[in-house]
Amino acid sequence: MSVPCGPAAPAVPSVHHRALLTWLAVYSMITATQLLLGGPIAALPLPVRTLILTGVVVPVVVYVLVPALLRVHTEVRRRLAGSVR
Repeated sequence: MSVPCGPAAPAVPSVHHRALLTWLAVYSMITATQLLLGGPIAALPLPVRTLILTGVVVPVVVYVLVPALLRVHTEVRRRLAGSVR
């Protein structure tokens, strides 16, 4: 029985790289959200502002930014590995 050979799965970034990429995504999203919504929600109580902020930031970071940053990280590592050969 033959096992099909496909491209090797990309190496998973280290926990340190993932933490850095996640921090970059969270920081940039919190900053952008505060710039966009800071004025309109400023008069609301802190727990409500926090609820709105996290309601916007968490889904965008989890479903959009971190996966995109991981794809870019993988592509950069692939290109660097290719240029070394």
